[in-house]
Amino acid sequence: MGLKRFVFRRLAEIGVIFFVIMTVLFVLFRLAPGDPVSRMVDPSMTPEDARLLMESMGLDQPLWVQYLYYLKNVATGNMGVSFHYGEPVTHILMNRLPNTILLFTTSIILSALLGVFFGKIAAWRRGERTDTWLTVTALFCHTLFLPWLALIMIWFFAYWVGWFPITGMVSPQVWIDPGAGPVTKALDVLHHMALPLMTLVLIHFGSYLLVMRSSMLDTLKDDYIITARAKGLTEKTIRDHHAAPNAALPVVTSVGLSLAFSINGGALTETVFTWPGIGRELVFSVSHSDYPLAQAAFLLIAIVVLLSNLVVDVLYAYLDPRIRY
Repeated sequence: MGLKRFVFRRLAEIGVIFFVIMTVLFVLFRLAPGDPVSRMVDPSMTPEDARLLMESMGLDQPLWVQYLYYLKNVATGNMGVSFHYGEPVTHILMNRLPNTILLFTTSIILSALLGVFFGKIAAWRRGERTDTWLTVTALFCHTLFLPWLALIMIWFFAYWVGWFPITGMVSPQVWIDPGAGPVTKALDVLHHMALPLMTLVLIHFGSYLLVMRSSMLDTLKDDYIITARAKGLTEKTIRDHHAAPNAALPVVTSVGLSLAFSINGGALTETVFTWPGIGRELVFSVSHSDYPLAQAAFLLIAIVVLLSNLVVDVLYAYLDPRIRY
C-alpha cells in the first residue's frame, strides 16, 4: 500500500470516528443531570420567562431536531453561542487556545529535550551510578501526583519564597500601564508561566527519559553499532550520531501524541494555576452545563488528536526508511 493510499484511508477512518464522537458527545451532554437554564435563571424569573429562555436556546425542541441542528452547525463551522458568556463559542475558544498552546507546547518540548538527553546518558552508562540516579529520578517524577506537586510549588516558590505570582497569567497593573512595552509584557507572562511550566516539565520529563533509555538499550544491540565501533569511531560519536537518532523514534511518537492531547490544556494544571486556557474553560463549561462551549471544546480536542495520529504515522515513515505503508 502506497503512502497516499494510506493517508486517504486514514482520513476516511478519521471522518467516521469523528462522526461517532460528535454523536456520543451530543447524547452524553443531554443525559447529564441539570440544565443550563436552572443555573442561569434569576430567582425572581417567572416560569414563562424560563420557558422563553429555553425556546431561545432551542432546548424546547425534540432531541432529534436538536441533533440535526447540531450536525448542521458543526458542518458549517457554527458552534453556537455560549449559554454562560453569551458570546460565539469559536471566539471564546480561539481566545483561550494560544494560552494553552504557549504553556503546554513549551513544557512538552522542554520535557522531551531533557528526557532524550538524560535518557541516552542513562542507557550509555547502564548499571553505573549515573544510570541508577537518573532512572530513580525519572520514576519518582513520573509517579508524582500533579495537583499535589502544583500546590507544593505554589506554596514554596510563590507563597513562602515569593519568587513567582501565585496564580493567573498576567499582572493587570503591567498590562494597563501605557508605558509598558512588548518586552515588559512578555516578561510578565513568562514570570507567571514559570511555576506551571516547571511543574509540567517535572511531571513529564521522566516518561520521556524512560522511553529513551529503553529504546537506546535496544538500539545499542544492533549490528550497525558494532560496525561503527569496528571503524574506530569515538564513543561520543557513536552515542550521539548513530544510536541516539534511531533510539529517539519512540520519543517522537510520544511527543506528537502529547502535543495533540495538550490542547485540552490539562484541566487540573490550568485550574490549580488559574491559567486561562482550554482546559480550565472545559471544566467550567461542563460544570455549568454550557452545552455549546463544552461540545466545541471536546470536538476541537478530538480533531487535533485524530489528525496528530495521522501526522505521527506519516512522520514515522520519513524518519525510519524501514517503515513502509
